Amino acid sequence: MISVCIATYNGEKYIVEQLESILPQLDAKDEIIISDDHSKDNTLEVIGNLKDNRIKIFLNEKENGYSKNFENAINKSSGDIIFISDQDDVWMCNKVQIMIKALSKSSLAIHNASIVDGDLNLIHDSHFDLYSVKSGFFVNFLKTRYIGACMAFKREVLEKYLPVPENQKLCAYDYWLSLIAEYYYKVELVYEPLIKYRRHGNNASTGGKKSSNSFIKKINMRIYCLFHLFNR
Repeated sequence: MISVCIATYNGEKYIVEQLESILPQLDAKDEIIISDDHSKDNTLEVIGNLKDNRIKIFLNEKENGYSKNFENAINKSSGDIIFISDQDDVWMCNKVQIMIKALSKSSLAIHNASIVDGDLNLIHDSHFDLYSVKSGFFVNFLKTRYIGACMAFKREVLEKYLPVPENQKLCAYDYWLSLIAEYYYKVELVYEPLIKYRRHGNNASTGGKKSSNSFIKKINMRIYCLFHLFNR
């Protein structure tokens, strides 16, 4: 069984297009878990209009913010394989098939992405090339370029992953997932771009761009995450 976990907030503009790229790749027994961070637009209404019983909607029960929103979605999932998805991208039609194959020899797989603008015009054809993405614990501890929306993993990873450390300002959900996977499990990189990664100016995450965090905050983030990592 596959669970696709999506964190939504004011996503009415793109969410239907994203869901329509995902649903044809899922079986009847699979599920899409939507955790909504109390959207103020019509996000939940447009999702409901799809009338697909594989889509299960929950309100974020945790602190507001995309990291806790994703954690809530993951907590609600029941699949053997869990995919992370943003609300505003578009999946390639062979994403699930390729990622399932990658997970036959790893616990977590991360694929490449084509970077596009709000209208899906190509900005760069390879996130991996643009940011020199590499596997390995130390390189990703110091400066990860992994994107949560490009991850899929086996349920066994949750044994170490959950609960995510409480302070989301010091430990983003996907950075934590990267560290857990690289330290405790086997990670597989898939070099084929399997999503159109939409950058439209209102994204919740930086998408691999240089962080605006101060040097002191970056040090605090790594110390905080390392402490929790070694206590799993």
